[in-house]
This record gives sequence, C-alpha cells and structure tokens, in this order.
Amino acid sequence: MLKNSSVLFLAFLFLIACSTTTDEKVTEEAFGAKISTDGALPIQEMVQKMGTQTKFETKVSGRIVECCQKKGCWMKLDKGDGSTMMVRFKDYDFFVPKDAAGKTAIMDGFAFIDTISVEDRQHYAKDAGKSEDEIKLITEPELVLAYEATGVIIRDEIQK
Repeated sequence: MLKNSSVLFLAFLFLIACSTTTDEKVTEEAFGAKISTDGALPIQEMVQKMGTQTKFETKVSGRIVECCQKKGCWMKLDKGDGSTMMVRFKDYDFFVPKDAAGKTAIMDGFAFIDTISVEDRQHYAKDAGKSEDEIKLITEPELVLAYEATGVIIRDEIQK
C-alpha cells in the first residue's frame, strides 16, 4: 500500500509541475543609475506629451531596433511611426549589450531635439555595421529626437 501511495504522490507532483508552466519568461538587466519601471511612458505617448518642447524630462519605454555593435554605447528605439529615437548614455558612463535589439528598454533621463552632424551620422553607421557604400550616402546633418539616459533597464520577454 505504501508503495502505491508513493507512486501516486509522485505522479501528482509531476502533474502539478507540468500544469504550472508559464508561456512567458521576463528577464531584466540594469545599467547606469538605479531606476524603477514605475511611471515610464510608452515612447509614442512621450512624443505627444513633449510636443514642441526642446527638452522633456521623463521615464520612457520602447522597443530597441538598433544598438552600437562596437561597444553598446548608443541605441535607437522605435517611435512607432517608422522613425527612431537616438539614445545615448549620460557622460558615456555605461553601455548596453550589443544584442539588445528586439528587447524593451525602460529609461530615465530626458528627451531633446538634436542635430546630428554628417561626421557623427557616419560614425554611428559604422558602429552599426553599415557598409562603406551606405556610409558614403550620408551627406547631410539630421535633426532628430534624441534621449540622454541616466539609467536603463533592458527587459527581454522570452516566449516558451
């Protein structure tokens, strides 16, 4: 009888373990100043609230579409309209993983309007691994929405 009870108990434990699996696993890594995710605006909402201001302090979240492949010293977030927001890190104090594209970033800092020179645009293109032909096509400065982050949390939601 004891042997049968042990087998039943083990089968019960196995069924419980199988039924409690989740479809998604979230991992987070933090870089720079310690921040929380509380109050982070989705990037589209941040853009709307910023309006015509030239500087807008806020927490923001968005999907990373590109990251510096040399050091992880900058990244670009999808603005949801086919364009991106350039993100750099305060005082060049920290970097993010080079494989961060596709993950979600939650950041604290400020958004601002910036003019990126031809030289800097070419430098960023080289860091991103663009070809020499693509880099040569960059001949004009660009006015962009940029962000200086003091702290970043990168969230990876892994589907099982």
